[in-house]
Amino acid sequence: MGARSAGGDSSGGEPQQGGHPQGGGTGRRLAVLDGVRVLAALAVLFYHYVVLASAWGEPPAGLFPVAHRFAVYGWLGVEIFFLVSGFVICMSTWGRSLGDFAVSRVSRLFPAYWAAVAFTSLVLFLWPEVRGIKKYSDVIVNLSMLQGGLGVPHIDDVYWTLFVELKFYVLFAIVVMCGVTYRNCVLFCGLWTLAGVVAPTADSGVLSFFAIPSASPYFTAGIAFYLMRRFRPNAVLWGIVGVQFLLAQHYVHDRMVSSLGRSATEQTPSWPAHVIILLGFVLMAALALGALDGIRWRWLPHAGAVTYPLYLIHMMVGLTIIHHFRNAVAPVPLALGVTVFMLVLAWVMHRLVERPLGRLLSGSLRRGLQDIRGGTPGRPPLARLPAQPAAPEAERIPAGR
Repeated sequence: MGARSAGGDSSGGEPQQGGHPQGGGTGRRLAVLDGVRVLAALAVLFYHYVVLASAWGEPPAGLFPVAHRFAVYGWLGVEIFFLVSGFVICMSTWGRSLGDFAVSRVSRLFPAYWAAVAFTSLVLFLWPEVRGIKKYSDVIVNLSMLQGGLGVPHIDDVYWTLFVELKFYVLFAIVVMCGVTYRNCVLFCGLWTLAGVVAPTADSGVLSFFAIPSASPYFTAGIAFYLMRRFRPNAVLWGIVGVQFLLAQHYVHDRMVSSLGRSATEQTPSWPAHVIILLGFVLMAALALGALDGIRWRWLPHAGAVTYPLYLIHMMVGLTIIHHFRNAVAPVPLALGVTVFMLVLAWVMHRLVERPLGRLLSGSLRRGLQDIRGGTPGRPPLARLPAQPAAPEAERIPAGR
């Protein structure tokens, strides 16, 4: 299309859209993104089933001597999810209003999440082998997805990432209100990066809460990668990605400690984690540059669709099943069998809950927004209250009092 590079737009206006196919709102689904989601979800599942000892009753390293060496880095799937999220949110909000953004996020996140909270709570109530339900009020609060900010325990430990996502959505909603443009996105990336650098040493709880220093580099890099795809790469965007990559590498040790524990971290080499992060950035760069557009396998969108429900239900339910059958089934067949069962269960949840309830919720919320705007088509206006007669002259309040 003969577009200028974003960095070369000296007129002060928005750079023209790049010529990549599928970029900038063409409506064609990026199958590679679904493939990345699948890899990230399976990596996290692999980590939980092969590394955590709570389900097996003994160190899993002895049960899976080879697989364990790779599974200890499966927690990095979360970081890859954050990379994809930054890319997708920037892409999906382009040209949309704040109301559209809110409706799309609520209808996308909550149907499967509500089902997962209910199902996981039922399993933990009936079979409290790995963990039980301490207070029923915790289940109610978890349905809001706000438990991370209220100090309420997660019903399933994987939910912590959803609260991080919510904070990102709240911050990016500011961009949506101002208009999702190249300039505003770059400004957001710069300000959030600055906040993440300052937060660890600043005496501000609010700043630390929203800066999310260990996660924001991935969201920010995802935004920059989408800008590359839509407007073509330039020095500014590569600079943003480079800074985020360095910040992400800085937090590898802290993430290893939080995921594996300090003693296990001392025995686990960190270089593979650094390499995996590098590969994640390289993969997203290839996607941004259009190098992977030829990958359009038809099964990828279907596989990608089940990654969210799979992520939501696999941990505590899967660990409970493993714990229940650990003495009856060999470790490898049991782990593989639970994985297959979780995949099937996630597909059922997607087909029977997430899709239909998501459509219903989306339609209901959009009608509600139309009512707020006062422009609902096809509906008669609400009955108006009769006008009150004017007060007698003597009862009116004089102006200025």
